[in-house]
Amino acid sequence: MPHQNPESILRRLDWTVIRRLDGLLQGDYRTLFRGFGLDLADLREYQFGDDVRHIDWNVTARVQTPYVREFTEDREVTAWFLLDLSPSMDFGTVRTVKRTLLIDFVTVLARVLTRHGNRVGAILYTSRVDRVVPARGSKLQVLRLIDDLLNQPPLRLASPTDLGPLLETAIRMFRRRSLVFIISDFISAPGWEKPLRLLARRHEVLAIRLCDPREMELPDVGPLVLEDAETGEQLYVDTRDRRFRQRFAESARRRVYDLNVVFGRAGVDVLALSTEDDLAREIVRFATLRKQQKQRLAKSKQPSASSEKQAAIK
Repeated sequence: MPHQNPESILRRLDWTVIRRLDGLLQGDYRTLFRGFGLDLADLREYQFGDDVRHIDWNVTARVQTPYVREFTEDREVTAWFLLDLSPSMDFGTVRTVKRTLLIDFVTVLARVLTRHGNRVGAILYTSRVDRVVPARGSKLQVLRLIDDLLNQPPLRLASPTDLGPLLETAIRMFRRRSLVFIISDFISAPGWEKPLRLLARRHEVLAIRLCDPREMELPDVGPLVLEDAETGEQLYVDTRDRRFRQRFAESARRRVYDLNVVFGRAGVDVLALSTEDDLAREIVRFATLRKQQKQRLAKSKQPSASSEKQAAIK
């Protein structure tokens, strides 16, 4: 990425994205980070309407009475970025490539978090874990993250990306409950679904799926030679063939559907970011959706008048 340095990237995003977020979210970034660092405070007996996910099964088994864990909000959040830097992230067509979008997203979120007194760290991954950036606070940490990403060399893989080892590394490393961003296009060999579920059991995990419009739909531009970004394998195609374009689009939609099923089963919210998206607008849209989900969940837990009456009779 020529003619760029960490200071200029941070300055650009501060003016074009971060200040817009401050206005649009009115400083309420907790609508985006729903869990926001919860620590165990106490145990108490289960009451009607409590979240069953907070039941402490060990204590419940010992005393033969359901007990739930109560949490208090921790002032300091530790956030981790799990960064897929495999060759497919260098794909892009019109405005930018996915790698640039990754850098912009990490810069914005890292700056927002550190500015509020939190710590951020990262795991950089290609075909293996290349680097671990320990979690720290301050603007200097944000600049370090940007610099590490700018200086990550391009790579050609002998086999498809496998996100499993990246997630397994995070499971082993993260002892304290953390906010975890997995930033990837999720073009990966199978097998990463189980470690994703294990990671999401202990941490608040957000999946940021990066994409480009041409990964979803091919234009009619005549004969093309397509090259696998990771292995270099080439394939001749004729985009004038309408049926081929339809099969390509259907395959892309099926892949997105399958990914959303995986995220749903793991209880992981997903933000799809395109290289043509307005970053600030998409972050605000995502925060609004998460806030609405939280409100619906809270409303669903409130007992109705009839259920309260039945409980009183019993």
